[in-house]
Amino acid sequence: MRKSKPKKRIILPDPKFSDVLVTRFVNNLMYSGKKSTAFNVFYDAIEVVAQKMKDSDKAPLEIWKKALENITPQVEVKSRRVGGATFQVPIEVRADRKIALSMKNLILYSRKRGGKSMSDKLAAEIMAAFNEEGGAFKRKEDMHKMAEANKAFAHFRF
Repeated sequence: MRKSKPKKRIILPDPKFSDVLVTRFVNNLMYSGKKSTAFNVFYDAIEVVAQKMKDSDKAPLEIWKKALENITPQVEVKSRRVGGATFQVPIEVRADRKIALSMKNLILYSRKRGGKSMSDKLAAEIMAAFNEEGGAFKRKEDMHKMAEANKAFAHFRF
């Protein structure tokens, strides 16, 4: 490469839970630089999860982390041209990309959900992902099925 790789920006932990992962999630959730609004949406969603899942022995933040873990893809497919034909080659996902994909999928499918406010939609999607159901979990399952179906082309890995 001609240029050096850009430095990784240091992300500060969030004010309520002191967790860097929460800040990273809120950064993905944010629209037009409105970070405080995004934080409010996330904290409200966590409160809704806490109210609806009182019987669970886990803390609401632990439920959110488990939900993220449940929708994190391990493999994905990438298009690769070999001699005029395009193959879907299964590739293992890098650690930082795993987190990014799971967060983006959770946010994407919570935005598509029906509900009153974004915090309600996000809470519903978090609970669905925790119970291994919902749009984001289905997306992960589809990714894994696609990779499994194209396992024969794994030798085209680059």
